[in-house]
Order: sequence, then C-alpha cells, then structure tokens
Amino acid sequence: MNNIISFSGGKDSTAMALEMLERGENIHSVVAFDTGWEFPQMLEHWDKFEKYTGLEIVRIYPKQPFDYWLFDRPVKKKGTDIVHQLGNGWPSPMRRWCTREKVNAIRKYLKKIAEPVSCVGFAADEAHRAGSVSGSDIDQRFPLIEWDIDEPQALKICKNHGFDWGGLYGHFRRVSCFCCPLQRIGELRTLRREFPELWQQMIDLDKRCKGNNPGFRGYETVHDLERRFYEEDRQMEMFKDVV
Repeated sequence: MNNIISFSGGKDSTAMALEMLERGENIHSVVAFDTGWEFPQMLEHWDKFEKYTGLEIVRIYPKQPFDYWLFDRPVKKKGTDIVHQLGNGWPSPMRRWCTREKVNAIRKYLKKIAEPVSCVGFAADEAHRAGSVSGSDIDQRFPLIEWDIDEPQALKICKNHGFDWGGLYGHFRRVSCFCCPLQRIGELRTLRREFPELWQQMIDLDKRCKGNNPGFRGYETVHDLERRFYEEDRQMEMFKDVV
C-alpha cells in the first residue's frame, strides 16, 4: 500500500501529513497542484514544510497556465467544432473548471503509482465531504476523520510544529487561490485591505475578461466589488468624522 498525500498546504492537509509521520505511517509521496494563483505565503509554507519534514513535495502544474484557461482557451459549443467564446471565465459554483483541472492532474499522477492510496485531508467536522470525492477506481483514505481530528485541532497541530502561513489563517477560513471567486464577501474585503498587491492583480485579471461570463462573483465583477468596498470605506470614514 502506497499512501500518497494530496497536499494543498492548508491546515488540514498539513496536519494530516504531520500526524502520519508521527504515527509511523508509510508515505510514498506528497503531491501538490500549483495553480499559479497561490498566496505567496502558501508557497513559502510548502518550502518550510519540505525542510521541516524532509518530505519532498511532488509539484504538479496545469497543462496550460490558469490565465490561459481563464482568458484564451477556445470553448466550443457542445457537440460542435464551433468556438463560441475564448476562455472559461471566472470559476463559479456550477463551473469549477479549476478544481477539475487539479483533480484530473493528481489522478493522473496517482495512476502511475503501484497500489496507490489517496490520502485526503478532510477533518472530522467535515466528514460529509468524504462522500463527494470522485474516483472509486483509486483507494482513498481520510486520516483526520479516522483519528477524529477536527479543524481547530488540525490548526493547533500545525501551530505546535511552528507553522503559521505568514498569518494567513488570522484573516481567512481557507487559504486556497487568492483570487478564488468562491470566497465569502468578507474575506474578499479583507483581501483588499490586507493584501492590496494581490487585490490589484485581481483587478488586472478582471480587465482582461472578455465579457464571456456573468462576472467574478455572481453578476459582480472585481471592479464592481472595488467600487462597493471603496464606498463602504468612504462611508465609514464619514461616520468616524461625525462621531
């Protein structure tokens, strides 16, 4: 049995890897998918994890940069060769092409390994997610669920080993792609305030969209959100002056 850790670098997959090492579990490899849209602090965490554990992360990259999938990929009408738009547009709950690319790339890696067991870091308090993982042709494990380790415990395990992600978890519940449209509105507001250089990257990406999707979040573009957040800040400043 070859345990292969599916590693995002977040608190749960990190805690899973640390616990598997602590418990003397066999680890064949640690595999991570680099979207190109990771927080810089997350990439630093990957490097720190490698140095701390001695485990080398197998880094997998998309066939084409995610910018290509967002803006330039020819999208054909179903069942035809007619290109009706360029680019998939921003991901949405119904069109998570980014997740599909990640899952497919990791599955391709798993299939190269003899007797692979995919270890997924779902915590005990999100056990319901285990049933949503596709790919019944590959054995799967959910070690944190097996060991009844929930999300707060997972974060504590990581902190006990000195991992802090440059403070990301002080701002966000989850630390996936910095430009993920599926973030909560409050987290997007926080991103703009605390990480203005990343927010500017999102504005620049939004400028390149060709009108082939409803928007970044629902029917709002990043520019719409920028105007909204700016106005909220302005009103807060006015309120302070009145008080």
